[in-house]
Amino acid sequence: MEIYRLVFNPIEVNTYVLADQSGDCAIIDCGCYDRNEFTELAGLIIEKGLKPVLLLNTHCHLDHVFGNGLILEKYKLGSFFHKDDESNRKHSVNHAIMFGLSMGTPPGPAGYLTDGQTVQFGNTVLVALHVPGHSRGSLAFYCEKSNVVFTGDALFAGSIGRTDLPGGDFKTIISSIKNKLFTLPSDTDVYPGHGEKTSIRTEMGSNPYFIHI
Repeated sequence: MEIYRLVFNPIEVNTYVLADQSGDCAIIDCGCYDRNEFTELAGLIIEKGLKPVLLLNTHCHLDHVFGNGLILEKYKLGSFFHKDDESNRKHSVNHAIMFGLSMGTPPGPAGYLTDGQTVQFGNTVLVALHVPGHSRGSLAFYCEKSNVVFTGDALFAGSIGRTDLPGGDFKTIISSIKNKLFTLPSDTDVYPGHGEKTSIRTEMGSNPYFIHI
């Protein structure tokens, strides 16, 4: 599987394009804030000769869903996310105002995902892992074949997602990471919602939130 990372919007979210030999691709967290940023994403897709067939959201905080409407408009794809993040989608316009930004209400979902549910594009299978704590409906997407996990804002290189937003809870995110992410193979590569990639082994050994647990 090929993984392409683009960083979008003032909050600098990682948008991932996943592709395999089939030519189909999945997009995780389309954070394009405007049409100029979306042109960059669409240009990558054209350059690589890909066909978008799946849009996933790790959660629905504003920075992760800015581009959902543009994806629906161009590729006719609705997003899939956990039902417990529907309130974040509905209230993202107000959240944007709090950050001094503006947006339209993101389109409704194509469907909801549950813990352990699989989704597929081309020949690639991803497993949705429910990892609440940053938000109630936070998901990670794990690909066993490629040995990678996309953790959204649950786990970062050297840190964890903030828990002071509505639906956040510190004890819950610690439990989610320990029980859902740290149980993956230690050599699993971690692609977070912000910042650079890391690995499960690295975070288990040096993440300051866990080294004394």
